[in-house]
Amino acid sequence: MKIMKELRDLNREELHSRQRELQKELLKLNVSVSTGVNPANPGKLRLAKKNIARLTMLLSEKQNIHEKQNQEVSRR
Repeated sequence: MKIMKELRDLNREELHSRQRELQKELLKLNVSVSTGVNPANPGKLRLAKKNIARLTMLLSEKQNIHEKQNQEVSRR
């Protein structure tokens, strides 16, 4: 839960950049696994996937909040 509190404080641009970094890291980990090299830390692969999912969820939440605020403004 500590990770989520830290991520919630970031703005959308920072979340996007963090997500791109994690996707690059995940790609590197997947390549190393596919080439047959044992990863130094196998849990890192799972953690990267979970963090990407967390970031995706936060980005969609922020998008929904932004859309709702725009709808309220347009109704007035």
